[in-house]
Amino acid sequence: MRKMIKPLIFVFIGIIIAFPVFSLTYYTMARTSTPGFCASCHEIQPAFNAWKTSTHVNNAQGFVADCMDCHLPAPQDTMNFFYTKTIHGIKDVFVHFAYGTYDREKSREHAYETFKNAQCQKCHRNILNIPDKRGAMLAHRTVLYPKEGYEKKCVDCHRNLVHVDSEIYRYKQKQAPYRGLGI
Repeated sequence: MRKMIKPLIFVFIGIIIAFPVFSLTYYTMARTSTPGFCASCHEIQPAFNAWKTSTHVNNAQGFVADCMDCHLPAPQDTMNFFYTKTIHGIKDVFVHFAYGTYDREKSREHAYETFKNAQCQKCHRNILNIPDKRGAMLAHRTVLYPKEGYEKKCVDCHRNLVHVDSEIYRYKQKQAPYRGLGI
């Protein structure tokens, strides 16, 4: 009986310590995984505003793709997700305080370079079924089944569509009811 007491005490202490640490970590990750948090911490307000008016938020399906969906690995890959999220956060804070100025164009180009097709394909799964747009279907096929040396990224073609200028998007939305009427 006496041999059982010591391990039980260690298990009890472990639970007492582990539960709050796990809860605090989960709470922190959940709170810092929102687009509003991303926009409040560093100089991506223009990208955040463009995202709010893009089809990643405003679409017929009602689906919203947020920062984490495109810029981080899938949450199911838990360790890689937490590691990448932490590294991104530390880097952003370091750049903000060490350099003072944020080179928006350089950061945007770096983001495009680091995008992987798998990040887009988390949401855009059935990209070969585009019956009325054969050219798009053929372009998607070259991305999904590339010949060696001809690999492409989704953002190679969709680069200007990812961060749509807010004003152009709003203009197109206002014009949508008049399309086809010759107005």
